[in-house]
Amino acid sequence: MKSRIREHMEVIGADGAHIGTVDGIEGDRIKLTKKDSGAGFEGGTHEGHHHYLSCGLVAGVEGDRVRLSANGDTAWGMLEEK
Repeated sequence: MKSRIREHMEVIGADGAHIGTVDGIEGDRIKLTKKDSGAGFEGGTHEGHHHYLSCGLVAGVEGDRVRLSANGDTAWGMLEEK
């Protein structure tokens, strides 16, 4: 499934909440664009750097969207910073 994930795809939670936009894949993690780093559930407190999600959270790839197995608020809490 990881091989189907491409740059600029939208990442959404199981509930349809926007998590971010794919900037690329690094190892077993999805790298999200910096422009979305302040858009999530933290109220913009983590702006200006990349966030990463484990590819293990991916439930499916549908068109140009990556759907996660976790709801948006849970997925946001699982983001790793770099």
